[in-house]
Amino acid sequence: MGYKRSGMTGKIFFKLIGAVLCLLIVALAAVDFLAMRVVENTYQETLERELIDKGAMLAMGLGQGLQLRDAATVRAFAGKTRGRVTLIARDGQVLSDSDASTNQMENHRGRPEIEAALAGQTGSARRKSTTMGVDFLYVAVPVSEGALRLAVPLAEIQGQVDVIRRRMLVSTAIAFVPAILLALWFARIIARRLGSIIDYAAQLARGNFQARLERTGTDELGLLERKLNETGEKLEGMFQELEREHAELEKVERVRKDFVINVSHELRTPLASIQGYTETLLDGAMDDPNHNMRFLQIIRQNAERLANLTADLLTLSRVELKQQKFSFASYDVTRLLENTVDSMTPLAVRKNITLTLVRAGGNTESFCDSEAVNQVVTNLVDNALKYTPDGGEITVGARELTGLGMIEVFVQDTGIGIPADELPRLFERFYRVDKARSRELGGTGLGLSIVKHLVRAQGGDVRVESALGKGSKFIFTLPVEDLGMSEDSDIRTQLTAP
Repeated sequence: MGYKRSGMTGKIFFKLIGAVLCLLIVALAAVDFLAMRVVENTYQETLERELIDKGAMLAMGLGQGLQLRDAATVRAFAGKTRGRVTLIARDGQVLSDSDASTNQMENHRGRPEIEAALAGQTGSARRKSTTMGVDFLYVAVPVSEGALRLAVPLAEIQGQVDVIRRRMLVSTAIAFVPAILLALWFARIIARRLGSIIDYAAQLARGNFQARLERTGTDELGLLERKLNETGEKLEGMFQELEREHAELEKVERVRKDFVINVSHELRTPLASIQGYTETLLDGAMDDPNHNMRFLQIIRQNAERLANLTADLLTLSRVELKQQKFSFASYDVTRLLENTVDSMTPLAVRKNITLTLVRAGGNTESFCDSEAVNQVVTNLVDNALKYTPDGGEITVGARELTGLGMIEVFVQDTGIGIPADELPRLFERFYRVDKARSRELGGTGLGLSIVKHLVRAQGGDVRVESALGKGSKFIFTLPVEDLGMSEDSDIRTQLTAP
């Protein structure tokens, strides 16, 4: 099931765009700071070279008889050079200046650019003019009178630089427009995917493990989406497993409670009978020859019932607690059935019931535990003897299920039969079709449950076919080959099976 994005996308989109715009602003500021410094220095160096060239040309004119002592001439040349022109004598005295009166100007002998020019070199400097109160770029060249100085206000330079700066900023901003559009496109895609991921994580946190992300690529986000989907699948599997385990635990708990109740009930009846008849004997019935022997016989029957119940409980407990040890080997099942039938025949004779072993022939060899098989068959035959009337028949036999790798064993009787609606619960612990008759016959209600667990522990299964008045046929299977069953039986997961 795919999972779509929600309102989280818009928030992520605006955050990404905000981050991109901040980066672009920082980049623009860095361009302005670094590029303007380069432009300003380059412009000043270029202007300085121009002033030097113009100064050299004026110096050449002075060498050819040009006179710059006249204020009007100086101002005319200053206009042509678009700067300030000053002529300084060798003693530092200002001879003429295009922008100020020489009477108001101090001696320039100590100016660095003048010192360089008086030494026969070209000098330059940047500082505020004491006469004009304005920052100037000064360039001085040597002439016959002393030094010729040209100056340009730095404010004019800054104005030109500002014009260049504005043009560069506009050009850079325009160049950023495609980057912004591209960033918008990427931000929209990333925001959509991140929003889907965040919303999907929220769904997982709320327990919706069936939700799935749409896989949109093979990049890092695509990998993250696939991993989250895998996490969701694993969480869903774990949750389903926990639900199954919880259901199993509830089922086991119900079985445990039913088991305790049933055991308590089964123990209470014979104990109450033993206690009652014992008290009756102690109260004087011991001397009554008409009743004392009958009372003692009842006490003995209930004691035997308790002993049988205890033995069956111990057997079932060993299986449940994995304490039942099996010795698996290859045995001829027909031979095992023969031994069991021989041991049960005297009891059948006393009840006037015919107990017969049917020899089907063929292979009946199975990989099983002989003691467990003997106990299973004994329980089934004993159960058949209890519910088969005098003159009835019980037939025991085994045959190979060709192609299935199993040996089928059956115990069939001509007894009273079992109603169809009772068959599904027949192998449950303490379940009896006829409770009063079962207790009267000494049944514990555990025999068929033990049969089921012992058969399954050997890799087989058990079932019953029956109808009222037509007898019953109990059938169980055993494997022909070794199925790798553990000799320490671990059938805990089967114990609650109906």
